[in-house]
Amino acid sequence: MKAKHVILMSSIVILSACHGGTKIVYPVTEKDGTVDTYFGVEVADPYRWLENDTSQATAAWVEAENAVTAGYLSDIPFRERIKQRLTNLTNYERIGSPSKKNGKYYYFKNDGLQNQSVLYVKESLDGEASVVLDPNTLSDDGTVALSGTSFSNDGKYLAYTISRSGSDWREIYVIDLLTGRHLGDHIQWAKFGGASWQGEGFYYSAYDAPEAGKEFSNVNESHKIYYHKLGAPQADDALTFYNPREPKRFYSAGVSEDERVMFIYESGAGSGNNLFIKDLTKPDAKVTALTDDMEYTYSPIEVIGDKIFILTNYGAPRYRIMTAGVSAPLLKDWKELVPESESVIGNAQIIGGKLIMTYEKDASHHAYVYTAEGVLEHEIALPTLGSVSFSGDKDDKETFYTFTSFTYPATVFRYDIDANVSELYLKPDVAFNPEEYTTEQVFYPSKDGARIPMFLTYKKGLQKNGTNPALLYGYGGFNISLSPSFSVNRLVFIENGGIYAQANLRGGSEYGEEWHQAGTKMNKQNVFDDFIAAAEYLIAEKYTSAAKLAVNGGSNGGLLVGATVNQRPELFKVAVPQVGVMDMLRYHTFTIGWNWASDYGTSADSREMFEYLRAYSPLHNIKSGGAPYPAILVTTADHDDRVVPAHSFKYAATLQAADTGDAPKLIRIETKAGHGSGKPISKVIDEAADIYAFIMYNLDMNPR
Repeated sequence: MKAKHVILMSSIVILSACHGGTKIVYPVTEKDGTVDTYFGVEVADPYRWLENDTSQATAAWVEAENAVTAGYLSDIPFRERIKQRLTNLTNYERIGSPSKKNGKYYYFKNDGLQNQSVLYVKESLDGEASVVLDPNTLSDDGTVALSGTSFSNDGKYLAYTISRSGSDWREIYVIDLLTGRHLGDHIQWAKFGGASWQGEGFYYSAYDAPEAGKEFSNVNESHKIYYHKLGAPQADDALTFYNPREPKRFYSAGVSEDERVMFIYESGAGSGNNLFIKDLTKPDAKVTALTDDMEYTYSPIEVIGDKIFILTNYGAPRYRIMTAGVSAPLLKDWKELVPESESVIGNAQIIGGKLIMTYEKDASHHAYVYTAEGVLEHEIALPTLGSVSFSGDKDDKETFYTFTSFTYPATVFRYDIDANVSELYLKPDVAFNPEEYTTEQVFYPSKDGARIPMFLTYKKGLQKNGTNPALLYGYGGFNISLSPSFSVNRLVFIENGGIYAQANLRGGSEYGEEWHQAGTKMNKQNVFDDFIAAAEYLIAEKYTSAAKLAVNGGSNGGLLVGATVNQRPELFKVAVPQVGVMDMLRYHTFTIGWNWASDYGTSADSREMFEYLRAYSPLHNIKSGGAPYPAILVTTADHDDRVVPAHSFKYAATLQAADTGDAPKLIRIETKAGHGSGKPISKVIDEAADIYAFIMYNLDMNPR
């Protein structure tokens, strides 16, 4: 980066943002002369220098932007009231579903406002609890987060992974569960996986140490699987698997509960993964490739005897269960156990010798019990439309599940598989009355006639008169489904008369692989059309109006918000794109961005793909001098090494330089935080208070 930028940025004078009609004065962001050429077409990238996230000039720009944003937000008269209400709502005891290991029960609990949840153990369900690991002691500000745990199969050890400041980089430590003592083992530069135990050690995936100063922006290459023996230094770890022919792909290992078989997963090209197997009972056994297509998902569930149970969409877009033999594991020899049905299989586990299957029906979960021979026994009755997750191992005689929905906080049930009986185990006490709210599911037509589901949650007694404030949320990508979930953050909006709308757009997994593919690459516009149609439906049905409608989405959902605002700015009053993918021409050049090509394609693929991406890229389609844009609050974080903050930096700078009307165009840049995972409660509350204050202020709401 040229030195002149440092001089120019250091001379910027920050003017406090004013309200009541006075125009906000933004920092002046310098432009350089960067121009890229794609298939003979020149595309300017004047804020390229903001991609250098470690430069003094970028740091000065971040400080200047945060000062303007903080000034605006601090002037919102009810911002502190919202923060206090969020704090009160968040301050309730949250207990996770217990997991039984070596006869003991392990579970996570948060007293309410602890930055990170604490891992406890009990000898029995009604016994005394003791702390196994308190992540709050790992840092003073809660920015060191516990990101994963893995118990050794004999119950002697716990390997746990941590993330610092929200980064995807992981470190692994080990606790002796008999003594509670931390061992000296310490693994660095691990990524995209945890520890998978075998014997007195574990497998993990890691990269070589990155270049200093480029840890959060450079492309990651040469992912390797190692075996770490307890007590040995990381430098002595055995390289178990490495594919130099595909340096950008991801590789992770999983070991069956009986430690007989290791599975290796290869991903990062295509919509699925490849699967490899190694017989761990034979010291000289080679790694055998079971698949070679990368277009389908192959997920081993468990190994029982010589039989491998596998969840896959190979030959079944809505998934099926197949079996393979450890002695004859090749794909050509697999046999179907549970066939594909009209609903999508979202998850499958073997607990107590039975298959616990979770299906998605119109974006809501339904759970069933099958025998190990694939025979349906019964459905598990769930409280309402919602989402469920089970915990348990293949030999457990009891299991627990957690159920949640929009107004149903995560509640733990104990389940008797044979009797098909659920009993309440733990129910949280949240400071709101769920009986005052209702959730309905509607279906609306998209531009091409596709039938799209959407959940609406609001206070009972709502009048459909077009005056209600509404918040529309979406994602639409990467085969990810948006099922019902509980969030205290939304309650602040809903309890003040707002409608929360969650649209299940194409690109997700709600209706299987066909639904996913209908929102990828040259079909990506379908996702934006689905979201725009959701807004039009809410307005046409008089739930709300354009003057009362806000939109929000994160990551791929941030791209969704940015693209739809460019295409239909008059349709929305407020927009909050969070950690969004905003530069569709260069996304694949950062960290793991290349891995998203299966959904997006890249600007290097072909002239046609380049033109398609450029036509909707949020950064490249901001319209100056046209219809006024809504009030926009962009959010990102300095340690986001998944969707690097340069996306949001360049997008915000372009917005502020364009003539898009007088509504605010602000960016909030969190420090010591990443893409979102592991963020301490204190930062979660602060960010939510800023976002909802911004939304409600610009929707002319007056919250209690």
